[in-house]
Amino acid sequence: MTSGHGHGQGHEHGHGHGPKHGHGHGHQHGHEHGHEHVDRPGRWARLRHRLAHAVTPHSHDTADKVDAALESSAAGLRTLWFSLAVLAATTVVQAVIAALSGSVALLGDTVHNGADALTALPLALAFVLGRRAATRRYTYGFGRAEDLAGVFVVLVIAASALFAGYAALRRLVSPQDVAHLPAVAAAGLVGFLGNEWVARARIRTGRRIGSAALVADGLHARTDGFTSLAVLLGAGGAALGWRLADPLIGLAITAAIALVLRSAAREIWHRLMDAVDPGLVDAAEHALTHVEDVRGVGSVRLRWLGHTLRAETAIVVDPRLTVVEAHAVAVAAEHALLHAVPRLTAATVHVDHAPHTAHDSHTAHDPHAALAHHLA
Repeated sequence: MTSGHGHGQGHEHGHGHGPKHGHGHGHQHGHEHGHEHVDRPGRWARLRHRLAHAVTPHSHDTADKVDAALESSAAGLRTLWFSLAVLAATTVVQAVIAALSGSVALLGDTVHNGADALTALPLALAFVLGRRAATRRYTYGFGRAEDLAGVFVVLVIAASALFAGYAALRRLVSPQDVAHLPAVAAAGLVGFLGNEWVARARIRTGRRIGSAALVADGLHARTDGFTSLAVLLGAGGAALGWRLADPLIGLAITAAIALVLRSAAREIWHRLMDAVDPGLVDAAEHALTHVEDVRGVGSVRLRWLGHTLRAETAIVVDPRLTVVEAHAVAVAAEHALLHAVPRLTAATVHVDHAPHTAHDSHTAHDPHAALAHHLA
């Protein structure tokens, strides 16, 4: 027996396995799953429930969950279009000055800012795609498109690092004077301000909606801002007559881009591999152990789908409970998870029963024995 909320697909029931089994089968039915479940909380449990809703209100209605997800995507889209506009304007200003001055440090910064502006497009496409409802083929929806867009972001960062490094090395081998130094310095300052403005918006929105790709892109923009300030150093060195200052700053910018690449790639790798913060697992386990009538907690699995989380877990209950009572405990467990884990939109809770007696734990037939050969 399991209890679960699907994202826009009604109430899920499945056949899972408890602490010792990870194999599962599932099916769905369409009854409404509100607050009308049979449960057995005592007076203090009901009071805790009401206080929890007062502090962290949420709805179990499927439509409300869909609306929340759509609002998250809409917030991400607004931030991305804002980022595209600001960085495009910054890139145009820097490109004109780079062409007139011949500064490779500014050229590298310009290319990187332009590439950063373009990363808004695949991310925006991913947010739009992620708003589509789940289908018979894509039963978990399209949230993973966001992580794939993150891969594209990483590739763009890598390409910009290679280009900036190549331009700087060429200028290091064949130094030349940089013209319009005040304009180059001003362009570096414009790059810093534009990138920092965008970084703040992306990181703030990404953390609010749980988008790793958007946060990674925001960190990328923040580092771009500091590399833009490095253009000022190159202009200062050139003003003092040091012809190698510009290409050396270009190489420093390349190194900074490489550091951003490493951080962004690690973040996206974690998402693609279903990594989550262990603290979220601890919070889920803690919440389940405090649910009335839960005697034990099996495995807890969490995974990101775009900027929302799904959970699967197994709980152990008294074998004397009726099916209705055991289902009520599963619903209470699911409810506790929705309160305890931020950005969790769906949870599947499988119910196992404890042995009837201590003797049964050694002699009773394993109810999952028929599935053991599937786990070999």
